[in-house]
Amino acid sequence: MAESKEIKAKDKKEIATPGEQIKPGPIFAPEVDIFENEHEIVMLADLPGVKTSDLNIDLRDDTLTIMGDVNAAKPQNEDDIVVEYEVGHYLRQFTLSEVIDQSRIEAKLEDGVLRLTLPKVEKATPRKITVNA
Repeated sequence: MAESKEIKAKDKKEIATPGEQIKPGPIFAPEVDIFENEHEIVMLADLPGVKTSDLNIDLRDDTLTIMGDVNAAKPQNEDDIVVEYEVGHYLRQFTLSEVIDQSRIEAKLEDGVLRLTLPKVEKATPRKITVNA
């Protein structure tokens, strides 16, 4: 007899922000997956509802900051019955090492998923050394 497994949506993680906020609303940390190969590190960040025009990616002092705003459009003359999707802002920061070629970082936002490609510097790329006899 197989056991049934519940499927449960993850709650958004609201984060505490240092100092005062300029924009009202909660701030969430987007979920991120990170992959690596010989030539690059790839980050996938979930940013549902964020449009390209509302996304900011900042690189300063080896800190990569992802900021996104979500504005839910509520139809007029309709009352909420159930509201499960919280709107607010996304914020996540990463410290980059000297292994990343910061001048070649690329970003693409598609279907609520941000794909950041962080190429490695040439000297950090593994290579095979031939042994001569």
